Amino acid sequence: MSDKELMKIDMVKKLALLLMDENPQLTIEQALATVINSETYQSLLRDASGLYYQSARYVYSFLQNEIKSAKMA
Repeated sequence: MSDKELMKIDMVKKLALLLMDENPQLTIEQALATVINSETYQSLLRDASGLYYQSARYVYSFLQNEIKSAKMA
């Protein structure tokens, strides 16, 4: 597995944990599903976005905005 892949996996884990910190009622499965079903996750997967190089809090701000604007299905 490449360094980029490992960084992306770690970012998903961190985003899920941040979601759970903010919403204690969420299970890990729910938090991971929220991340994986987001546009933020799709951007994270694209190498060109460079999101995997950013801090988890920075990327989490995109996820928060997405959730707040109800863009998620």
